[in-house]
Amino acid sequence: MWKCERVIGADLDVEEVLGVYRASTLAERRPVGDVERFTRMLAGANLVVVARAEDGRLIGIARSITDGAYSTYLGDLAVDVAFQGQGVGRELIRVTREAAPEAKLVLLAAPAAVDYYPHVGFTRHESAWTMDRLQ
Repeated sequence: MWKCERVIGADLDVEEVLGVYRASTLAERRPVGDVERFTRMLAGANLVVVARAEDGRLIGIARSITDGAYSTYLGDLAVDVAFQGQGVGRELIRVTREAAPEAKLVLLAAPAAVDYYPHVGFTRHESAWTMDRLQ
């Protein structure tokens, strides 16, 4: 079994978190090779929920930014593939929503996860826009 809890992102062991990103395949779309930048990603998120197995091993993470009142951007939802399909992602989302219950939860789905999000209650939104970072 496993349990989810809210934590401070900056307090997490960045190597442990990177392991979950790699085990979840999210590493394909995140700067896992740039540990300093990844560390800033964890520290900058003001709503972080983790899932740990009974032995304490990190198996999932939901990394978000929220104002707590109107919107919560769920930037990353990563679950170790060995634990996918067991409700870990759903529980990470539930705990994230409970932390900011008045806020709308918004995310950009990874291509491989597009079919997952409607299954857990998300509605597709056709007018999302992105802009790449400055180089």
